[in-house]
Amino acid sequence: MTTPPTVEPTREPAQPVGASVSASGRKRRIRRRLRRMGRNPRTRVRGPSFNRLIPNIMTMLGLCAGLSGMRFALEHQFEPAAVALLIAACIDGLDGRIARLLKGATRFGAEFDSLSDFVCFGVAPSFVLLMWSLEHAGRYSFVPCILFTVCMALRLARFNASLDDDDKPDYSYSFFTGVPAPAGAGLVLFPVFLGLEADRLHAEGLAAFARLPLVSAVCLIVTGLLLVSTLPVWSFKNFKVPARYVLPLMLGTGLYAALLVADPWGALAGAGLLYIAILPFSRRSYHRLKLAAEEMSETVEEEPA
Repeated sequence: MTTPPTVEPTREPAQPVGASVSASGRKRRIRRRLRRMGRNPRTRVRGPSFNRLIPNIMTMLGLCAGLSGMRFALEHQFEPAAVALLIAACIDGLDGRIARLLKGATRFGAEFDSLSDFVCFGVAPSFVLLMWSLEHAGRYSFVPCILFTVCMALRLARFNASLDDDDKPDYSYSFFTGVPAPAGAGLVLFPVFLGLEADRLHAEGLAAFARLPLVSAVCLIVTGLLLVSTLPVWSFKNFKVPARYVLPLMLGTGLYAALLVADPWGALAGAGLLYIAILPFSRRSYHRLKLAAEEMSETVEEEPA
């Protein structure tokens, strides 16, 4: 018998030892050539996205608007100064909502917004009123300006401290403690709005009244006390409008917008008076909710286990 020939298994050619070394060396040579040609290899950029920077950019623009208002007041251009502060107030009402919408709310943004509010609504309005009627009113004319600015700083500090308070009742989230900063700036600028409206109507008596140092001093002191008070004020964030009032509210908003375009200073002065008028109703609403919550808690405690 003849034995079948043995078939040897085929072996793949072994990879040379220096293959991996040569591949890495080839990559390094390619990178050197790219660097010489001015084409660096693309690296991954680390940092926040542009969407998350939009709220901080808006806060920066609001701060610039407030500083521009001070510059206009220094040149006795009070109409541009009032417009600049109104722009700062509008931006302040939008940047927080945009931050929550884009999921870009950060601790840095909150602190930056608070500092911007202090400059735009605490320093700039008192400076405008100082140049409006208190510049040559005597040695004590600067005291109401200091009082208002200090009260604004205390109000903002109290608001920042209350953000970490989780023990507040649910009904209190619809109210501010004291007048908020933008509303306080609008109230304290009432003499400026009234005087600009009087100048437009050529009412010399009303214009002279609006430029009285006593009027500006009273507005500064009263508004400063409202800022640091414990008066509950509607925040209008979670304010629910009954269905039967939706259409009248929309019509009233449209009419006020038309009035604001046609006669801005009169509309702003009237808005300040209207805001003062709703403060007693806000306080009554808060105490009504507080009594209802206390009665409900007493009822729950009295029920047998």
